[in-house]
Amino acid sequence: MSSAPPNRPPASPFPPLDVPADFPIEYANLVRIAHSPSEIVFDFAQLLPGGMPARMQSRIIMSPLAAKLFHRALTENLGKFEASYGEITIPSGSTLADQLFHPPQPPEKPTGR
Repeated sequence: MSSAPPNRPPASPFPPLDVPADFPIEYANLVRIAHSPSEIVFDFAQLLPGGMPARMQSRIIMSPLAAKLFHRALTENLGKFEASYGEITIPSGSTLADQLFHPPQPPEKPTGR
């Protein structure tokens, strides 16, 4: 007599993540990347307009294989994002930092009538 296996949801290819309730969330708008033969180092930082130097938020160190898989996952997810919300355009003609972080401009003077 054979017994049918219990009904189980399909197994996720990803391990579950345990995220503590007080886990800090960081915002980064700049990343510096360095590498050695055995690892890739990502220094995530926050650069505020007119604020120097950038404040480092976190450092992530990955093996080259993990970084390559991260690159693939990021590429796939950016493709899905753009499919849903439209193309992400990268400013041209100057650096991205120039576009995002230029010195504050004085307010325009009101014109008299």
